[in-house]
Amino acid sequence: MKLGILGAGMIVGHFLEMVKELPEIELTAILGTKRSEEKLLTIQKENNISEAFTDFEEMLEKADMDTVYVALPNHLHFEYAKAALEHGKHVICEKPFTLTLVEFLELKELALKKDLVLVEAITNQYLGNYQTIKEIMPELGELKLIECNYSQYSSRYDAFKEGTVLPAFNPKMGGGALMDINIYNIHFVVGLLGRPKEVIYLPNIERNIDTSGILVLDYPETKVVCIGAKDSTSEIRSTIQGNKGSILINGSSSLIVEVEKQMNGEEAVVYNDNAHPHRMHEEFAEFYRMISTHDMKAVKKQLDHSELVMEVVDKALSSSGITLG
Repeated sequence: MKLGILGAGMIVGHFLEMVKELPEIELTAILGTKRSEEKLLTIQKENNISEAFTDFEEMLEKADMDTVYVALPNHLHFEYAKAALEHGKHVICEKPFTLTLVEFLELKELALKKDLVLVEAITNQYLGNYQTIKEIMPELGELKLIECNYSQYSSRYDAFKEGTVLPAFNPKMGGGALMDINIYNIHFVVGLLGRPKEVIYLPNIERNIDTSGILVLDYPETKVVCIGAKDSTSEIRSTIQGNKGSILINGSSSLIVEVEKQMNGEEAVVYNDNAHPHRMHEEFAEFYRMISTHDMKAVKKQLDHSELVMEVVDKALSSSGITLG
């Protein structure tokens, strides 16, 4: 895979820490802004990236790459992913895929029409511990309740309260607790249970953006609560409760560091089946496999999952009256 990276922010830093252990991924280009060109060139040099660009069209025309990793602010995902697909590039797009279901469906149609790989970089779907949850969940019997709480006070919230609106709290840039942090919980639940029959979002809204909120997903036999907060902090964990036992995940639904199964009246059993300590390693190893083998069956499966997530997001925003973009 010859990979071009779009962006030079924090998530790209995490990616570059990890990708050194995937030598099959060749970093051939990186895109940044002219105002941060010095930082861009430093990143290029330190990570042995072949070329650096500040113009995307030039990058698409000149860079030696077959795949583009879109790691830009949320509101730019659709525009840049679409342009890359139109230029015949495979696309790995950071979460959330797009701001609306309509945008996502346009990308999906374009990618499949061109027979190109299009996937969402969402860590939990590829972790070994998440696959373990899928395997052991039937042992819990009838699933009754799922609760996911990912609440992490953001330093950017202080700036927001003082009047400085950074991307994480900017509705025009696809910010807010639902898109930035609760999206992991949505992926976690939808990957296990599929499409809910009802979606209700109850957000705390400040200056037209949700700084925290409770998402309720109603399934025929299971009731789900997903809590995401950037304005407050709580114990971060997820629980899955059945009539025969429960599963506990201490820590965020994006990491799933450890899985604890507690059957009624029995001692707890702990699982740790993640293949690598870095949360992004397993997803990018799989993306490489999909692209190198052109496994469109796997691609379509993940696109169907992402589509269900975008349906939930659309319904959540609609139910709360929040408008992004």
